[in-house]
Amino acid sequence: MKVSYHIHQLAFKYPFTISKGTKTHQPTFVVELEHMGLKGYGEACAIAYYNIPVEKMQADLEARKQMVEKFAFTDPERYWHYLHHLFPKNNFLVCALDIAGWDLFGKLRNKKLYELWGGDISKNPLTDYTIGIDNIDTMVAKMKEKPWPIYKIKVGTSDDLGIVKALREHTHAVLRVDANAAWDLETALALIPKLKELGVELVEQPLAKDNWEGMKVLYKESSLPLYADEACVEEEDVEKCIGHFHGINIKLTKCSGITPARRMITHARKAGLKVMVGCMNESTIGSAAIAHLLPFIDHVDMDGPLLLAEDLATGIEYDFGKIGYSQKPGLGIEYKGLFQK
Repeated sequence: MKVSYHIHQLAFKYPFTISKGTKTHQPTFVVELEHMGLKGYGEACAIAYYNIPVEKMQADLEARKQMVEKFAFTDPERYWHYLHHLFPKNNFLVCALDIAGWDLFGKLRNKKLYELWGGDISKNPLTDYTIGIDNIDTMVAKMKEKPWPIYKIKVGTSDDLGIVKALREHTHAVLRVDANAAWDLETALALIPKLKELGVELVEQPLAKDNWEGMKVLYKESSLPLYADEACVEEEDVEKCIGHFHGINIKLTKCSGITPARRMITHARKAGLKVMVGCMNESTIGSAAIAHLLPFIDHVDMDGPLLLAEDLATGIEYDFGKIGYSQKPGLGIEYKGLFQK
């Protein structure tokens, strides 16, 4: 096996703002695994507050590149376990390599990933489209520019209710609210009933990720379903969410790839939790990995390529929230960039 990689700085169409800050570019790390004449691709975005920049992904991979390459690849699940022990403190790098491993495996078997897993794509959930924090007029303008059946509204301002009210006046679409851990318990208790009146479907990560006592209270009182994001990073976090959230939002980059994400979906289902898979503004490479999980989940947020001014691959189509797949095996994507060898 041969591994190559490339670092990209993907520009957003518009500055992207959540409660934690604003960015104009998304740093992302793309890997290529070449084996038996076939190539598999994977991606992991760098998110500042998780302290794993693309430079760390590069340094860790360079330090153990030969060990990554020498593994006798037969299936991606075994490969993930090997990588997980090889890079125990870098879930992001493991994610990129795991996705590439699955892409390669699908190509070796000449099947799309959802076909390998027995997925039925006829009832896939629609993806939402994210409206980042801005002044209200700009947020309304962004929504009008992109007619969509479901919007995820980023909040965490001094006038979150005003934002949602203004957007509701201009659309009958489903609205989801994502606080990115910006509220305290008092704020959440006050806002959620009013958000329900405005037709909001669910609230994502209302409180700080470690405010489990607050979430226990909010879980009992909330009239809207509550989904964990920052509070549900890895597999062991699923169990913690029981009795605190109604559902979880799995991020492939944070949990370390497709392999653990599939186990998290199974665990959540058994626990009676709803399942969303979300993006971290990945290009079509990382978004395609999410797309193949659609038959197994309830909600999805995979609008990364729609928010970017440039993309790295083709193979996933968006049609008013509905995801279309290519006829190619594995992830079904074609990478357009170059690699550092």
